[in-house]
Amino acid sequence: MGTLNAALDHLREVWIEGATTRLSSLHFVQADAARLAATALIGLAVLVMLVRLLSRRGAGSSRLGLPALLDWARPRRITLLRHGALLCALAGLPFFALALGDPKTPLTRQETNHQGRRISLMIDASTSMSTTFKTETLKTRSPNGPAFYSTVAAAEQFVHLRMKGKHRDLIALVEFGNQAYVITPFTSDYDNILLSIALISDPVEFSLFPDRGTIIAHAVDQSIDLFKAFNFLEASGNLMVIFTDGEDTRAEFEGVSLDEILQGAIDNKVPLYFVRTNYAKQEGDIIPDALWKKAVEKTGGKFYAASDEASLLRAIRDIDRLAAGTIQVKRYTTQQPEFGVFALFATGLWCAAAAVKLSSGRFHALS
Repeated sequence: MGTLNAALDHLREVWIEGATTRLSSLHFVQADAARLAATALIGLAVLVMLVRLLSRRGAGSSRLGLPALLDWARPRRITLLRHGALLCALAGLPFFALALGDPKTPLTRQETNHQGRRISLMIDASTSMSTTFKTETLKTRSPNGPAFYSTVAAAEQFVHLRMKGKHRDLIALVEFGNQAYVITPFTSDYDNILLSIALISDPVEFSLFPDRGTIIAHAVDQSIDLFKAFNFLEASGNLMVIFTDGEDTRAEFEGVSLDEILQGAIDNKVPLYFVRTNYAKQEGDIIPDALWKKAVEKTGGKFYAASDEASLLRAIRDIDRLAAGTIQVKRYTTQQPEFGVFALFATGLWCAAAAVKLSSGRFHALS
């Protein structure tokens, strides 16, 4: 049953795809071969019909014809079905020729709007993220393990929330310490993002992460540069989400102040959602909280002091709720083969011809 359902689903997809395809928009790669094959098939069909016609005349030339005692009523319409096999076979030839021509769609560009956001997801992998952060429901490697594993699990949970919400986001993953590294650039492939999150959460990878300090401004600067690189910065629907313990009081990076770094995000309305994961530390319990809260609110984002698992989960659910919206995406489609629907029609007509031919004895008897 599984194979049959898969086959029916494939046929349904081919049918839907063919119904939306215009013949005038297709490019036939093997047009010359299709014309040659169609000419040969038509010529062969005509030749067979001539041979059959001549052979019938020769077979009846030595016979004596007698008047038949027939009813003068019109012949029954069902006798027309005798020619059904030939008609179906001939009708299938044009579709076969079109399929043989290897039709393909041209290279096109489409601009579509769909539900989702462009999200730069930043995860702190510095040494300070080795402190304890207790969890019970999040899938971490240890319930009393380092805060890094808790934040990674929260980031993974956030991606799953986006998937369940039927969003079609473009998500990038950035891991940072003293330096910031783009692990995965913007992609709509959620599985790719989840795989990247799983890879950086490996204990060996975490222990070998080279930059053990924390420079949050660098991660934010890297995310803004990533938006610029993809020409997204001036588009609507962008946001940044950062998971960090917030243990960083530096208000500048390489001589550039934090306000200057965030100015691009402020000007282009790219909010920053800051999830400060520091166990048993309420908002204001650590010195950098005031600095980052003020900076984050300038972008239109929000500061979350996640002091335990419950507050961490509330933060990602709130960000998921606030990240509703639509984005405009440019989609480029390459030449896609479209021979399937024509082959389907040709095969269907030839199967019908075979069925009529096999049942022709019954039609003869009825006529």
